[in-house]
Amino acid sequence: MIIPIRCWSCGKPVAQLWEQFKDRVANGEPAKIVLDHLGLKRYCCRVLFMGHIDLIDTVARFKKA
Repeated sequence: MIIPIRCWSCGKPVAQLWEQFKDRVANGEPAKIVLDHLGLKRYCCRVLFMGHIDLIDTVARFKKA
């Protein structure tokens, strides 16, 4: 739902990079180039970004008041 603070495998802090990654990919930039520019070289960190599905807006609709 929310991007993890650190990579699950190596422990590198990655949460601060998510918004920039999401915005740049939404603007049409290839994910590979964005990940390289952000400094995510390890496969575990790259998979974390590529496989993440942002569901926070969907879950928020069902929140109890």
